[in-house]
Amino acid sequence: MTAFMDRLVARIRAVRNPVMVGLDPRLDSLPDPLGNVNPADRAAVADRYAQFCCGVIDAVANLVAIVKPQAAFFEQLGPPGMSALQRTVAYAQDRNLLVVIDAKRNDIGTTAQAYADAFLGRASAWGGDALTVSPYLGDDSLEPFVQVAAKRDAGIFVLVKTSNPGGKLLQDIVVDGQPLYARVGTFVEGLAKASRGDCGYGIAGAVVGATYPHELKELRALMPSTFFLVPGFGAQGGTAKDCAAAFDEHGLGAVINNSRGIIFAHSQPAYAQKFGAARWQDAVAAATRDMIDKLRAETTVGRL
Repeated sequence: MTAFMDRLVARIRAVRNPVMVGLDPRLDSLPDPLGNVNPADRAAVADRYAQFCCGVIDAVANLVAIVKPQAAFFEQLGPPGMSALQRTVAYAQDRNLLVVIDAKRNDIGTTAQAYADAFLGRASAWGGDALTVSPYLGDDSLEPFVQVAAKRDAGIFVLVKTSNPGGKLLQDIVVDGQPLYARVGTFVEGLAKASRGDCGYGIAGAVVGATYPHELKELRALMPSTFFLVPGFGAQGGTAKDCAAAFDEHGLGAVINNSRGIIFAHSQPAYAQKFGAARWQDAVAAATRDMIDKLRAETTVGRL
């Protein structure tokens, strides 16, 4: 199989945009009749989550390259939820989409090895094409993820500068004259540079939020071999213009995640009147196209 970042770049070029759709199912936001279920019945809720996520996938499969299921929303339902996550991952891949499992895993030694074995590669238990990973246990904690990803043509996205306001508590601490996020970024760039594929980007990617456009620009200059996963677009306040620095001159180098702004578009004023709950999948597709148009207009994505 081709290396993950090479496959990702090929898919982005095929659809001519870098939109990533985040799959974050929440019962109180599901369109009717999917949301009409007893919240105490975890198996029933999990089944609705799987139905909803597969419906979102159907709506965007011909528009985008990649989706990102957030494991927490499935894990909170226990075993039925994990079954729903597995269904979602498999369904997305059947529709020719790449899948990043957003689980932010890490540990040390054999435990890190076990996490990597569980999530990375389509032959793994969870079948993820890539996984989000925390770096704060140190370099040796990332090594098992990089090694397994290399063997299985998978990828990782390491948390570098996250989109939440509280991230600055640790990530902005100055160490030897350099903010900690930049120090982490330098290390991740080393991993990426050592594993560059044909596309010019390596196995290790970085999570860098659209809500910090100045830092995003700084990190792009610092990390030329690193593919970015950019959260924070839409509901968190990030705009297409804020994302512009994430891309190289060809419109590559990043995927821009949008979760609530796409999957629950049926409840937003811009789409509710036209589509409503009955046509929620049409609202999902419309919101996705609108995001694509904004990125093409405000960034080098228009060159794809």
